[in-house]
Amino acid sequence: MFTKTKSDTPGFSPAQDAVRSASSKPASRVGASIICSDMHITGSISSQGALQIDGKIDGDVTAGDVTIGSTGMVTGEIKAETLRVKGSVKGSIRARKVELETGATVEGDIIHAALIIQPDASFEGKVKREDNPLVDTAPKAAAPAAPASGSIMPTATPTTGHTGNA
Repeated sequence: MFTKTKSDTPGFSPAQDAVRSASSKPASRVGASIICSDMHITGSISSQGALQIDGKIDGDVTAGDVTIGSTGMVTGEIKAETLRVKGSVKGSIRARKVELETGATVEGDIIHAALIIQPDASFEGKVKREDNPLVDTAPKAAAPAAPASGSIMPTATPTTGHTGNA
């Protein structure tokens, strides 16, 4: 009278299986976080995993793997192991591998270990290659300038007497 099919087997539903499976995985194995094109975030974002940005971010971004889609815009510093830009960035970039794809617009300095700029990508700023671009280096203090020979240096002469009205 009754036949048993796969859908009649006891256990979890497909949605419950997905939730249970995702909760048992480490954070590094979970899929990319996506910021959709209709989102605007003001503030910094930090992630250990992958990040897909199709919306607008006003703040710093730190993640393992960052992709800025063609509609994505970031105003702030980006730090990542790998960065792919199809949209626009206004701010500095520190990443081991940076790829500016066709249609990308970047205004800011790039510190990298590897850099690829495809045709029709726009870049304005300075580029510096470093073996480990994710390590912040402190700016070097400027050495005091020595006076040129023959120049006259102003000197202060001590004064004696009363100050103010007598």
